[in-house]
Amino acid sequence: MFTPAPAHGVTRHGGSLSKQHLSHMASKPHQTENTHFKVLRLLESNPQMNQRELAQALGVSLGKANYCLKALLDKGMLKVHNFQSSKRKLAYAYLLTPAGIAEKAALTGRFLQRKIHEFEQL
Repeated sequence: MFTPAPAHGVTRHGGSLSKQHLSHMASKPHQTENTHFKVLRLLESNPQMNQRELAQALGVSLGKANYCLKALLDKGMLKVHNFQSSKRKLAYAYLLTPAGIAEKAALTGRFLQRKIHEFEQL
């Protein structure tokens, strides 16, 4: 189920993310790109995947999965579709937007360029 992520820089319990944590996240642009690519790829193939399943598939915490989803939603790469199941439980589907599909293609291109560069360095 989708739980809206806290506002940028604020934790669920009202505290702020540390400057060290924010700087650590900013210092890993390739890691962030790789994670965003994996999220987009997983959700494209299984839009009804919940956050817990997504976190498990990525090998990250539920909080990090929520953070990634929030970032992709904020950038307009994903949209959330609510629907009621027959058991009247609220469910969500994460759908790639046209911008999300384009970003996934761009992330793939940048990933391949990095790998070609790494191969050439060897």
